[in-house]
Amino acid sequence: MSGSGDIEPVRRLAVTGATGFVGGAVCRAATAAGWQVTAFGRRAAADDRHLGGAAYRSWDVGAAKLADPPDVDAVVHCAASPTGTGVAAEVWRTSLLGTHHVLVSFPDSRIVHVSSASVYDPFRPTVRAKEHEAPVSRYLSAYAAAKAAAERLVLAVADRPVVLRPHAVYGPGDPTLLPRLLRNVRAGRLPVPGHGRVLISMTAVGALARACLLAAAGPAAGVFNIADSEPVPVDWALRGLLASAGAEVRPVYVPAAWLAPVARVFPRGRVGRYVSSPFAMERTLDITAAIDRLGYEPAPTTFASP
Repeated sequence: MSGSGDIEPVRRLAVTGATGFVGGAVCRAATAAGWQVTAFGRRAAADDRHLGGAAYRSWDVGAAKLADPPDVDAVVHCAASPTGTGVAAEVWRTSLLGTHHVLVSFPDSRIVHVSSASVYDPFRPTVRAKEHEAPVSRYLSAYAAAKAAAERLVLAVADRPVVLRPHAVYGPGDPTLLPRLLRNVRAGRLPVPGHGRVLISMTAVGALARACLLAAAGPAAGVFNIADSEPVPVDWALRGLLASAGAEVRPVYVPAAWLAPVARVFPRGRVGRYVSSPFAMERTLDITAAIDRLGYEPAPTTFASP
C-alpha cells in the first residue's frame, strides 16, 4: 500500500455491528469501493440504505459463534454496547464475549477491531497519547474496561490484527455523542465541567470508516489512534456539535463537583459521567502511527449545518 491513502481491493469483507453508527459507515464505504460486504447486526432486518447495499445477516455476537461464517478476507469488528448505557453484564457480554465469538468464527481472516480511546487513563489528561500508553489498570466504566479486555484478547489471539482507537466519533446520524449532549440541556444551557479551553481530539465517522478499510486492506498490524488532523478546544467542539443539530444551546462551564447539584435542580435527567468525561480534561491523541503505517490521511474537524 502506498502512503497516499489509496485502498487496495479486498474481495470479501464482513462487518459486525453493521446496523450501528460506525458499522453502517464502514459498510457504505466498502460497498462504494467495490468490495463484497456481508453485514452482521443483532436486529432481524436492516435498512439497505444504511448498509450501502451490503448483504445482511442477523447475528448477536454476544450469544454464540457463527455457525456458517462466510469466507471473507477481513472482518471489521464494530459490534459493542453503547458507551455509558446498559448494565455491566451486557456490556461485557457484547464487547468481550462477542469479540471472542468473532475471533473463533473467523480464525483465518484479518481482524480489524474498532476499540475506543476510552482505554486510556481516565484519571489524568491524555496529551497526544501514544498507543503504548493503554490499556491501564482501572477504569471508570464497564464500557472502557471491556474495551480494554477485548483489545488484549484480539492482540493475543488473532494473526496480525489491527486495533483502532477513535475518540468522540461524530457525524451525520450520530446516535450517541450529540443526542446525549442534547439530553443534558437545562433551560437552554449545557452544564459542562471545566473551562472549555482544554483540547480534545475528535474523529469524523467517515474518516474512521476509511481507516477501517485501510487496515483491512493493508499489511500493517498493531494498535492505531484515529482522529481528525488536529485537536480542537472543547468549547469550539461543543458549540459546533450543538449548532449542527440546530440547537440554540450555550455551554456553561462549572466545577465538576457542581454537576450533581445541577442534576438535582433539573430532575428531567442527569448530567451523565459519559457526557462529562470527554470534556473535563485534555483528551488528545497522537495519530502519527496511523499516518505513517496505515496511510491514513486526516482532515480537520468540521460539523455539518442543520
